[in-house]
Amino acid sequence: MNAVAATSAEREATSLAAILAHFAREGFARCEPRLLQPAHVFLDRSGEDFRGRLYLTNDGSGAEFCLRPEYTIPVCLDYLASARAGAPAAYAYGGSIFRAPEHGATGDGEFLQAGLESFGRQDREAADAEILAAALEAAAAAGATALDVHIGDAGLVAAFLERLDVPAVWRRRLAAGHARGQRIADIFAPPKRNGGPDQSGVLAALTKVDPADARRLVEDLLSIAGIATVGGRSAAEIAERFLDQATLAEGAAVSNETRALAEAFFAIEGAPESASEAMRRLAANAQLDLSAALDAFDARTRAIAARGLTVNDMRFSASFARHLDYYTGFVFEARHGNDCEPVIGGGRYDRLLKTLGAASDIPAVGAAIWIDRLLPNAGEA
Repeated sequence: MNAVAATSAEREATSLAAILAHFAREGFARCEPRLLQPAHVFLDRSGEDFRGRLYLTNDGSGAEFCLRPEYTIPVCLDYLASARAGAPAAYAYGGSIFRAPEHGATGDGEFLQAGLESFGRQDREAADAEILAAALEAAAAAGATALDVHIGDAGLVAAFLERLDVPAVWRRRLAAGHARGQRIADIFAPPKRNGGPDQSGVLAALTKVDPADARRLVEDLLSIAGIATVGGRSAAEIAERFLDQATLAEGAAVSNETRALAEAFFAIEGAPESASEAMRRLAANAQLDLSAALDAFDARTRAIAARGLTVNDMRFSASFARHLDYYTGFVFEARHGNDCEPVIGGGRYDRLLKTLGAASDIPAVGAAIWIDRLLPNAGEA
């Protein structure tokens, strides 16, 4: 190891120690999941395209494992396997994660990451504020100050779409597009064929039968073919996608007024308090009941301010998303300017633990800190 690399490694180790010490003072218990994790847990959620980012191996029985590619899911699994499962618990972590370089990028695929997860708290807005504040304070303790904080709210978006006067297929299309960070104009654009086989006959046939029968037909065909999942989607989800495509092909339209309303909502951004006022005006004018979601939004803003953070320096955007479909509420990132990779990222994911084996949804919120990004221009992962 040359002197520059040694200096960088030493600096990152010192930063990690400072962050973990801060988390310990805040009352977060240390949790360090195993380095080897079941690969299917990550592939089921991210799809087979994620396989190329994993470092994979098999045991004697043929079961597939991978080096830990992130911490949130492994910490969730450890929590569910513990005596605290379902009860309030708060954990901190810090160590190596492993992802193969993407798109020809250089690097050895090992990165230091720290973070924290909070489970089981019913006072969601206060828990959101605690995680945000603890992550920013820990990063500052390691030298990352004056970060630009960008926030969003997947729960508020879901409430808006639920009340929007659009066919269900468009509601799902808008939700998926928002989660991927697509522009509204692109989401509303007519679906394009990808150059694959012409499916118009199948899609036309599906529109002529009862939706429940069509769904069962697709599921039965997949079962006969021995297909359980594709790209992380279950047979039921694949069937739903076929039905969505059939409905779109038939011409399920959205009125110009509804489209303009969606565009206006997703264009709202600014300081949280002014953004809340703008969303309340829009909801009142459109006769949409978003009061519960906006009351929760305002309660979180007050909880963040009560933590000593300057809320007006944060930027809310209704279109902001973290591009992971398990987020259900508050989401945030902190950066050294808009053009940099996030130093901190996190949010609320109340439904994830049920997909990992919990009997019911468990409130959960967390944040991750990329150690190599703590200082400006320190690198990308």
